[in-house]
Amino acid sequence: MIEVGALPGPALLVASALLHASWNAMLKRERAPAAAVPWVLLVALLVAVVAAFRFPGPGLPTGAVAGWAVGAGLCEGLYFVTLAAALARAPYGAVYAVARGGALLLVWPAAALLLHEPVTWSSATGAALVCTGVFLVAWAGHSGGGGAGLALAALSAAGIAGYHLCYDRALAGGGAPAPIFATALGIAWPLAWLTGRLRGETAPLTPRSAARWTLAGVTCTASFLLFLTGLAATGAGAALTLRNTSVVFAQVIAVLMGERLPRRQLAGATLVVLGASLVAWR
Repeated sequence: MIEVGALPGPALLVASALLHASWNAMLKRERAPAAAVPWVLLVALLVAVVAAFRFPGPGLPTGAVAGWAVGAGLCEGLYFVTLAAALARAPYGAVYAVARGGALLLVWPAAALLLHEPVTWSSATGAALVCTGVFLVAWAGHSGGGGAGLALAALSAAGIAGYHLCYDRALAGGGAPAPIFATALGIAWPLAWLTGRLRGETAPLTPRSAARWTLAGVTCTASFLLFLTGLAATGAGAALTLRNTSVVFAQVIAVLMGERLPRRQLAGATLVVLGASLVAWR
């Protein structure tokens, strides 16, 4: 049996990207994504807690690592709530490209200013390509009547950028992936549940819905744990780039789901991936 930690960081991140695009697609197929999110997160939280005790490493985060994990949880909460709302209002492929590409546009200058990562011609060119790609995807989505959903996807991008930076700092401080993620979900789940209650977004628990939400929750946790393990092995720039291969997976999944992909959306998604690669190229 192959241990996850023995796999190379890039392989872990690409696998994480596929799983991430997949569980987002599961959420899109829900009749009411916002109502399903608290259930999916509850399953994800339980799986993360089991993983935190199952795999060797430091215990629950303490000190500065705990602070970064809590920060990641707040950003996760923003991400999950806005993602569900976006998926209810706009096509899956467009939402995914805007959220992931927008996150890179926020992480890139933040990493330069806060983490002192170097700014190069390749990274600046890549950021410009990502910006152009996100604009094309948003243009295509707006023309299709999904403007409100894509605005929420842009807000979701802020959550992704925030948790990415917080996770990077927590891992740099010596934290282990599973305890960090479990702590973050312990913050994010109540936020998602409370938001749903305040908005009156509820969904009945049936055998079929429980099976769907369990699968989505397990896939969600597996995606994030692979991501955090790969992040610790490769560093923030390379991790975000490889994770953004999920944009490609998302477009393929969108086609399989029966979505029509306008040429502008396909071109934009391609630019997002190419630009992300240049941002991380040193």
